[in-house]
Amino acid sequence: MSSSLNQTKPADPIFFPQLGVLVFFGLIVVLIIMAVYPLPDWQVISPDRFAGISQEHPLGTNALGQDIAARAAQASWHSLRIGFIVTICAGFLGMLLGLVSGWYAGRWPDATILWLTGVMEAIPFYLFVAAVAYAFRQLSWSMELAMVVTFWTTMTRLVRAEVIRLKQRDFILAARAIGLSPAKTLTSHILPNALPVILVQFSMIFIAAIKAEVILSFLGLGNSSTISWGLMISESTQEVIAGHYLNFFSASILLFMLIYSVSLITDSLQTRTDPRQGVA
Repeated sequence: MSSSLNQTKPADPIFFPQLGVLVFFGLIVVLIIMAVYPLPDWQVISPDRFAGISQEHPLGTNALGQDIAARAAQASWHSLRIGFIVTICAGFLGMLLGLVSGWYAGRWPDATILWLTGVMEAIPFYLFVAAVAYAFRQLSWSMELAMVVTFWTTMTRLVRAEVIRLKQRDFILAARAIGLSPAKTLTSHILPNALPVILVQFSMIFIAAIKAEVILSFLGLGNSSTISWGLMISESTQEVIAGHYLNFFSASILLFMLIYSVSLITDSLQTRTDPRQGVA
């Protein structure tokens, strides 16, 4: 009997989170090296059009003679900044609203939050971002604002469901019976037990923010005052036809490294925190 149970138990997924962490920190190391390396200004236009890999231009130059390595480093920091800002702001907003909605399930705070969530989910994302980007085009953080306003909804629904489930547990009923305040119950008992779901959703918001930024920049809806992976890929569409691939490969490989590493970490978190993974 014990042998059959051992055969159906899934293997401990150690390799994948380690690989994800290694790839992620490998990307950070590459970016640090690129930042320390004496690269030209990413905006400077030079006569060295489509220059090959050299000591002066480690990844060559694009059609305007701009250094691809400098542009790739600036685009990477730009994407990481957007990812972290959107993840922190949208994640904490969604977590807070989910805690309140779940605790007051069936009452007016819950109904209000669910109505607001439904309204935000009904608006087409890219249409909304385009409208926000146009309305706040003079602001450099219009894209981050649009993402924060829309990316909190999934976190809210997941946390709300988790709070409703945990409210029925004996230790929560006991805490309420002894007169523990709702705020103390939520922060001391429910939030720690809901943390696995929250951490997974944080990482998924990070991935979604990076992807959305690349797509919007590719479509020309991004921040025009800086460079991004999406803009680099958009610029390289004509360069690839002419046989110049350095601009495209630089942006694509860095994007792949970031998304792949965070995806591995997210999959590992889901596997380790989902109790159904241990069921045969």
